[in-house]
Amino acid sequence: MTAGALRGIGVRAATPALAAALLFGASTPLAKLLVGSTPPLLLAGLLYLGSGLGLGLLLAVRAARGRTAAGAMRIPLAEVPWLAGAILFGGVLGPALLMLGLTQVGGAAASLLLNVEGVLTALIAWVVFKENADRRIVAGMVAIVAGGALLSWEPGGTTLSPGALIIAGACLCWAIDNNLTRKVSTNDAMLVACLKGAFAGACNTGLALSTGSELPGTGAVASSLLVGFLGYGLSLTLFVVGLRTLGTARTGAYFSVAPLFGVLISFALWPEAPGPLFWAAAALMGLGVWLHVSERHEHEHTHEPLVHAHRHRHDEHHQHQHDFPWDGTEPHVYPHRHQALTHGHPHFPDIHHRHGHTPPAEPAAQERGK
Repeated sequence: MTAGALRGIGVRAATPALAAALLFGASTPLAKLLVGSTPPLLLAGLLYLGSGLGLGLLLAVRAARGRTAAGAMRIPLAEVPWLAGAILFGGVLGPALLMLGLTQVGGAAASLLLNVEGVLTALIAWVVFKENADRRIVAGMVAIVAGGALLSWEPGGTTLSPGALIIAGACLCWAIDNNLTRKVSTNDAMLVACLKGAFAGACNTGLALSTGSELPGTGAVASSLLVGFLGYGLSLTLFVVGLRTLGTARTGAYFSVAPLFGVLISFALWPEAPGPLFWAAAALMGLGVWLHVSERHEHEHTHEPLVHAHRHRHDEHHQHQHDFPWDGTEPHVYPHRHQALTHGHPHFPDIHHRHGHTPPAEPAAQERGK
């Protein structure tokens, strides 16, 4: 396979995660604009309500146009606990902590600090869910951690900024969420994102109103819902697609580009001259992101027999016959069986490549791009 073909595979696989990063990166400084007029917990609820309502409307339009496959609008009962956990950590706790942290940390600093989410996501994926890691990815993680530490440290102080620590807590919640969402990533991505938004938004909004918060003006509510729809709803939908095609750790790595988009928008909204500590952190995080996104992985591997349902085309991993009338339309969704297959090609830990790696037993394994 040529270098150009390899790059093409990487770009196609990365596109959903990078688009998710762009939308989420833009939402952070925009949410900073809304923090002053809306209590943090209520703002978190409104952002996720915007996500759930907007995606619910898109799902309704899609169904009305007959573009929803039979059986696609449900989550298997066995996967409901994974989705519930993702909603709790990623939809309830994570955004509430972020909104609280934004009351104490500048928009640009908060945007860069969110890089830590990708690192924590990768650590959980590697340690708990046993996704493979190579030296290039680990080096990128170290660079991002170092940048986050510089960004969190208050110049001239001896303690970490409370606001930065709160945002780091939000990153941990989202890292747990990312790994739990991987367990439901074969389902309709928009449905998963919609359910997370609707339940999390209702929970945070209800809790905020019950503890004395008051809704802001109509303009602020509408702005919050719109930012939530774009920066949380559409972003999360694309992120779930990334989990399906890249695996958790690598999707989190690509998603680490989000703070860079956020920084550019923050500087446009709040013109200032950043200090040397800021630029040192930015350089380290930029290096870490580059190491992550430029990684390539290829070796001979074996696919075990598998039965599942997801949106797919008849590519090299889907060579099967239909036991029902089919008009040739692709992509489509239905339960299908994968037979055992051994081959080699560039790949990621997607839903078809969640295999183990044992270097002594696989001397031919290569980590490209080192």
